[in-house]
Amino acid sequence: MARGKKIKVAFPHMGTISIAWAAGLRKIGVEPFVPPYTSKKTLSLGTKNSPEAICLPYKLILGNFIEAIEGGADYVAMITSPGICRLGEYGGNIYNTLKDLGYKANYIELSLYDGIKGLYNFLKEISGKNDPILILRAINITMRKIFAIDDLDSALSYYRAREVRFGDAEKNYKKALKLIEKADHTQDLKTAYDKALKIIEETEIDETREVLNVDLTGEIFLVNDEFSNQYIERELGRMGVQTRRSLTVGSFLKDAIIPKAFRGPETHLQRAEKMAKPYLMRDIGGDALECISDVVFADYKGKDGIIHISPFTCMPEIMSQNIFPTIRGEHDIPILPLIMDEQTGRAGYVTRLEAFVDLMRRKKRAKIGKNKTRI
Repeated sequence: MARGKKIKVAFPHMGTISIAWAAGLRKIGVEPFVPPYTSKKTLSLGTKNSPEAICLPYKLILGNFIEAIEGGADYVAMITSPGICRLGEYGGNIYNTLKDLGYKANYIELSLYDGIKGLYNFLKEISGKNDPILILRAINITMRKIFAIDDLDSALSYYRAREVRFGDAEKNYKKALKLIEKADHTQDLKTAYDKALKIIEETEIDETREVLNVDLTGEIFLVNDEFSNQYIERELGRMGVQTRRSLTVGSFLKDAIIPKAFRGPETHLQRAEKMAKPYLMRDIGGDALECISDVVFADYKGKDGIIHISPFTCMPEIMSQNIFPTIRGEHDIPILPLIMDEQTGRAGYVTRLEAFVDLMRRKKRAKIGKNKTRI
């Protein structure tokens, strides 16, 4: 498909994922086109050209594509999936919308649920090369960067909840990300990873601070994309809350891409199928099965609370939220459901977070007081 001059290929944004896919494209001789990070303009473009009842991720992805094409991208690449979730239909809808709007860029789909084979075929098609060693190297550097960034995100969460000067941890995190971004070879990435962690660890922290531990679950796009979740982890860090994303791109790769022989003892989906069973007997699409199990798992791990983030009109996540009251009957963990769309106001959103953090803190202190009394 791509012969002669380098073509420019753009993916939609989802947090920092562009750092990983750009490395993979460069490895096979394709020029990555990274559109401007998602903004109010992106949302406006997507909302204007989308059905009203469609979910927030769809609108943001469409907006990303419009900005990418207007910026000079030759191809826009969309991730698709089989099954019950509407994601499988989004590709065709977005393709037709771009066509109706008069955009001439080529459209290509990547089916991650076909595992390594699907990723291999996508890279072969987009590059016009059928070089197994080259393509496997591209897949390798992409996945390694994803896992490295997941680790940096965890480190950021730890230091941000304890930092002496608000914002220091994030400044160091951004410096660390630049090191990961520049490393396009495995050995360089290992060196960059070690240096990146040390940069984040330079953040001055208050080790005596009372820190709450909260898991984030919900629809994977909203959990991992800071614009669409209104920078929830930054807000919680400011309140002294350390967060852990139950759904990450890395955990998804372990379930959908990495062969079974190379996985750990239990993937997120395997745990979900086991822990969600008393409340949800089968997969109903989206990330519902994982979300139900994440609540049970968070309680099992002794977390102070869990926040469920979902897009307005997402049916699998609506079903998840309807199961939460039953889970609360057997698991004593605070749950905050947040539904996001383009109309979500920041002031009310932050107020809800503050109230939830206050509830968790009082509950934790009461529990500590009870334990002291028993002793």
